[in-house]
Amino acid sequence: MNRVKDKVAVITGASLGIGRAAAIRLAEEGAHVAITDVLEIPGNELAIEIQKAGGDADFWHLDVSREAQVEHVMSEIGARWGKIDILVNNAGISGANKPTDQVTEQEWDSLMAVNVKGVFFCTKHAIPFLRKAGSGSIINISSIYGMIGAGDAPPYHASKGAVREMSKNDAVLYAKEKIRVNSLHPGFIWTPMVENFAKAGGDADAVRNALNALHPLGHIGEADDIAWGIVYLASDESKFVTGSELVIDGGYTAR
Repeated sequence: MNRVKDKVAVITGASLGIGRAAAIRLAEEGAHVAITDVLEIPGNELAIEIQKAGGDADFWHLDVSREAQVEHVMSEIGARWGKIDILVNNAGISGANKPTDQVTEQEWDSLMAVNVKGVFFCTKHAIPFLRKAGSGSIINISSIYGMIGAGDAPPYHASKGAVREMSKNDAVLYAKEKIRVNSLHPGFIWTPMVENFAKAGGDADAVRNALNALHPLGHIGEADDIAWGIVYLASDESKFVTGSELVIDGGYTAR
């Protein structure tokens, strides 16, 4: 308890999946949580759930691909709690799953607008608040596919590689201001995005079993597996950790 007590945490894409789990765990550990997402109903429901459990959370509608919205929401969050200490850049989409020579410019650009520009915009407009607070932690959710290839979904892989390198560069840029920046690399996690991917394969159970087999531990992960990693990187327990990659993948990349 109280691992991030009185810190203000902004989480993008927080209505479902990893973002939702992170919001719950950070609130349990004492943070004031800003839930941001384009999905308003589950986002508002999550804020109410956290409040009923004794935590502190509010919801803001946010399309991370629109800079004006990002700037406005960051300003509102900063005004709501007087500061921002933690930014979790979690919002992301999976995009087109076809060979590179078949991906259209629009498919490429629409994914990059969320997965890469979204990280850029949110970091850009959170930094002034972290700087004012005197320190901070930015946690960028990349993927195992920001580190290795799988022969599918080229825009997604490219975007997660970009997030990995953005994290390292920003870590160097802002280290003197005690602002830490790290990337987190999940393996397959059973979230709505992965569940939809499994259903698109026809036999969701068969797809899940195939995904389980990819991980040496024998199963894919849960959203909480990533949420606890986020809590660690958000807390002062990781005060000497910046520019690093936290891989939580059931052994996937160890093979």
